[in-house]
Amino acid sequence: MTTFKEIRGTAVKSLSSDPSNPESGQLWYNNSIGVLKGYALSAAVWSAGGNMGLARNSLGSAGTQTAGLAFGGTVQPTVYANTEEYDGSTWTSGGNLNTARGYGLGCAGTQTAGLGFGGYASGVKNNTEEYDGSTWTNGGNLATARQGPAGAGTQTAGLGFGGFTATAISNATEEYDGTSWTGGGNLGTARYQFSGAGTQTSGLGFGGSTTGGDRLAATEEYDGTSWTAGGSLNTAVKGPGGDGTQTAGLCFGGITTVAVTGATEEYNGTSWTNSTSMATARQLLGGAGTQTVGLAFGGSAATVLANTEEYTGSFLATKTITTSTS
Repeated sequence: MTTFKEIRGTAVKSLSSDPSNPESGQLWYNNSIGVLKGYALSAAVWSAGGNMGLARNSLGSAGTQTAGLAFGGTVQPTVYANTEEYDGSTWTSGGNLNTARGYGLGCAGTQTAGLGFGGYASGVKNNTEEYDGSTWTNGGNLATARQGPAGAGTQTAGLGFGGFTATAISNATEEYDGTSWTGGGNLGTARYQFSGAGTQTSGLGFGGSTTGGDRLAATEEYDGTSWTAGGSLNTAVKGPGGDGTQTAGLCFGGITTVAVTGATEEYNGTSWTNSTSMATARQLLGGAGTQTVGLAFGGSAATVLANTEEYTGSFLATKTITTSTS
C-alpha cells in the first residue's frame, strides 16, 4: 500500500499543537487531543444577510459587504428613488435620489461616495447623481442617455458602458472625472443588462444580451483606452450581479435561456471558475464587495425580492480529518 510519505516525500508529523503557519496540503497528528488534521481549501459559501426595506430589481448598487449601498430600482411599473445602506447585518434608509429611476441604472463607488447614472423613468435617462453618505446631488449628464448599462470605478473616476438607448443597444463607453463624462473606447460587443467590475483604467464587463432574447457569456477587459476579449463565462446570463476587480471578479445570478439562476463564477483575469451557487436564484440584482467578500441583494425570480446574501470566497483552513472528510 502506498504511504503518505511516498506520496508527499515526508511523513505525517506528530505535534503537541497545531502549527501556526501550515502549508496547503499539510497533514499532522495533534497528539495532545489524538486527532489527525490537515490544512486544505474550504469551499466558498453564501449566507443570509438582513432584508432590504424595499424589495426591488434593476437597482443601483455600490460599496462593500459591510458598507453596501442600494438605490433606485423597479417594482414594475413603478420606479423608485429610495436609497438604503447596509452595515453588514441591517439595511437602513438613506437619502433619496433626486430622480427616481430603475430598469437598470449604472452604478459605481462606495457607500459614502456613490455614483448613479442613466436608467429609465418615463424615458431613458442621462442624469448622473453623486452620493455623500446622506444626500444625492446632481452631477454631469451622460453624453448618451441609456438604461441597463454596466458601471465600474469610483465617484471621481467612474466608467459607464453599454446599455439601451431606447432605439438601439449600445457599445459606447464613457469616463467620469467627478464633473463630466467623456468618450472612451467602444465595447467589442454592444450589450445591456450585464455587469461590470474594476476601475476606470482596469475595467471588466460580462454577461448581458444583444437582442433581449439572447444570453452572453462573453467577457471584455478595459485598459483605460480600449476593450479586449477575456475568458468567457461558463454559463451565459443576462442580468447578473457582479463585483470585484479585473483580475478577481465575481459574477452571480442572472437568467439563462432556460431559467433564473443562482450560479456563481470567479474570474482570475484569464478564465472563469464555477463556485457555490446562491441560496436564492435571481436576476437584475444588486452586487457589491470583492471576489472573496461579496454582497448580493434584491432582484427578482417569480417575485421581486428583498433578501440579501453574503459571499465568502474559498479559503485555506485547518480541518479535522475523518473518514467522511472529502
